[in-house]
Amino acid sequence: MNNTRVVVSLDLPNRKQALDLCQKLDPMACKLKIGKELFTREGPVLVERLIDIGFDVFLDLKYHDIPNTVASACRVAADLGVWMLNVHASGGRLMMETACEALDKSIHKPLLVAVTVLTSMVDSDLRKIAISNPVHKQVMLLAQMTKSSGLDGVVCSAKEAKHLSAELGKEFCLVTPGIRPVNSNSDDQKRIMTPAEAIMAGSHYLIIGRPIIKADDPLAALSAINDEINSVA
Repeated sequence: MNNTRVVVSLDLPNRKQALDLCQKLDPMACKLKIGKELFTREGPVLVERLIDIGFDVFLDLKYHDIPNTVASACRVAADLGVWMLNVHASGGRLMMETACEALDKSIHKPLLVAVTVLTSMVDSDLRKIAISNPVHKQVMLLAQMTKSSGLDGVVCSAKEAKHLSAELGKEFCLVTPGIRPVNSNSDDQKRIMTPAEAIMAGSHYLIIGRPIIKADDPLAALSAINDEINSVA
């Protein structure tokens, strides 16, 4: 496993485009994230292929179901050899504890993190689904429950990272999407930071998609981001 803090989000429609991009990247300079679109089309075979060619893979399927179903899915994901996977913290304590117990019995134990509040959501979005807490309070509530349930960390906005790190400790893993280099488009992310800002706020891993995968030279874009991170890490 490499020590890079950049996780490239493979927001691509098929295997060919994903593998073409990966040929332009360095497995020692980044990790990869596979989400719902690519996994639904290409399945576990692509995950295993990316691991075979040297990449650490974050399987970002955000499991959210009854405890036994989530535990079984996590166990199968671990068998694939993924580096990290995730669940929705809003699935509750029992769901998360059961998932942890399943992974404890796996030969290969990936990191397990929980999604708190999606980075596309703001306070008004939470009110529309009957959650009265503002985003920052809801994130903290779910993160505290995640840690006490035995998980390794949470997926959260970098804007919450400083407070989460102070409350839950620096060893609690913070995985942050919504990362955009200076002068890049924010797209549909509302709670964003630059790579340097996120690292200084306490983020451990940065999920970055379009600024790398849409770049004319993805490896150069990745290298520039790593240089920015290294300048403050």
